[in-house]
Amino acid sequence: MAFTTITPVLLCGGSGTRLWPLSRKSYPKQFVPLVGEETLFQASAKRLSGAAGDLGFSAPMVLTNSDFRFIVTEQLQGAGIDPGAILIEPEGRNTAPAVLAAALRQAQVNPEGIMLVAPSDHVVPDSAAFHAAVARGIDAVKAGDLVTFGIAPTHPETAYGYLELSEPSQGAPVKLTRFVEKPDEARAAEMLAAGNFMWNAGIFLFRAKDIIAAFEAHAPALIEPVKTSLTKAKTDLGFLRLDPEAWSEADDISIDYAVMEKADNLSVVPFAGGWSDLGGWDAVWREGGPDENGVTLSGDATAIDCTNSLLRSDSENLEVVGIGLDNIMAVAMNDAVLVADMSKAQDVKKAVAALKQKGASQATHFPKDHRPWGWFESLVVGNRFQVKRILVHPGASLSLQSHFHRSEHWIVVEGTARVTIDDEVKLVTENQSVYLPLGCVHRMENPGKVPMVLIEVQTGAYVGEDDIVRYEDVYARS
Repeated sequence: MAFTTITPVLLCGGSGTRLWPLSRKSYPKQFVPLVGEETLFQASAKRLSGAAGDLGFSAPMVLTNSDFRFIVTEQLQGAGIDPGAILIEPEGRNTAPAVLAAALRQAQVNPEGIMLVAPSDHVVPDSAAFHAAVARGIDAVKAGDLVTFGIAPTHPETAYGYLELSEPSQGAPVKLTRFVEKPDEARAAEMLAAGNFMWNAGIFLFRAKDIIAAFEAHAPALIEPVKTSLTKAKTDLGFLRLDPEAWSEADDISIDYAVMEKADNLSVVPFAGGWSDLGGWDAVWREGGPDENGVTLSGDATAIDCTNSLLRSDSENLEVVGIGLDNIMAVAMNDAVLVADMSKAQDVKKAVAALKQKGASQATHFPKDHRPWGWFESLVVGNRFQVKRILVHPGASLSLQSHFHRSEHWIVVEGTARVTIDDEVKLVTENQSVYLPLGCVHRMENPGKVPMVLIEVQTGAYVGEDDIVRYEDVYARS
């Protein structure tokens, strides 16, 4: 096979409610190191980069939303990967409009270009095996097929959709007979025994021109709004913002429903390597490598006489201890704790819905609020005061701003801060502090080469995040 260049397309949206409390709407699971030290997004980007035998991956195209754009760039930088393009979706419209936007963008450069579309929150431990599966699909793609990847099932899973193959296959592409919705346990066991059913991984390989033709044939109503949104897109700090007005006219529909279930040129490449979409804490338990008692531990966790359980602490200095537990998942953060029977892993989203109904911020908001310049977390909130820990990346700066209702006191605990207060600019080093009176125009910067950390004490009648007036902002926020 001749050397083939592939453009990876990473889909990076979603809310990840089944992995609450670690995954939340403001910081979903792809950005979290759930298995290993890398985040799922970083591992996905690395897996689809560089050269692999007769395949070469070009710089990835990423589709995400405005809230995640700086997290995406920060994590790509941490993985040593430069993106080819980052498209910002004005609002989530499911996978079909996103895939079409990526294909139209690719077609502007090369309509014959081969694209590999993949979610950014999957675990694939054996990259070489996955690259080999991709290579097996190239000839079918060059013949005009749309290729998807079926995962060889290891157990009768009810959380996944399935693909029915026209015949069993040991690896060569075969024609797809039909998509099968998530089954009940009895039907899942029947399909596992049949041998020609595979899990639907939601990963696709095709030429840009072929998937565009499939949209024109099966979902023509999507073409005009997505094309117009791309044509009217605006460049913003290196991101490409799709036009919101045109985008809002696109149907909210998945790529499976819009195109794949209707196409007659769909082939499936079986993949027998390890794979998981980490669709629940039971999957994290499996991927974490249970010990001889079936126990998976993460962070500061201890199990005493426990079996078949997941114990996880994702908060510094918070110990999780289980005694005599069986089939239990316990996940602790500094603002929320989940304890449930492992069989109820798919019901965790019900907890998120219940918390939303009662107005609890933990339903959607992560304890650390990630910003373009770094992050902050609230340590203590009381009547007329708040204490935060703030981290600013090397070379980064907050906006030039002022507040109507609060004054602030900054104590630097790591690194050095360059602080602007009205007309004065000074350096504040470790163990030094500075006072910012109510109404002053101020800015915080990190001029150093290591992260800068400070403790901020706010006092005043109102300490909400919306009490801010920005005068200058390198991130173009209002």
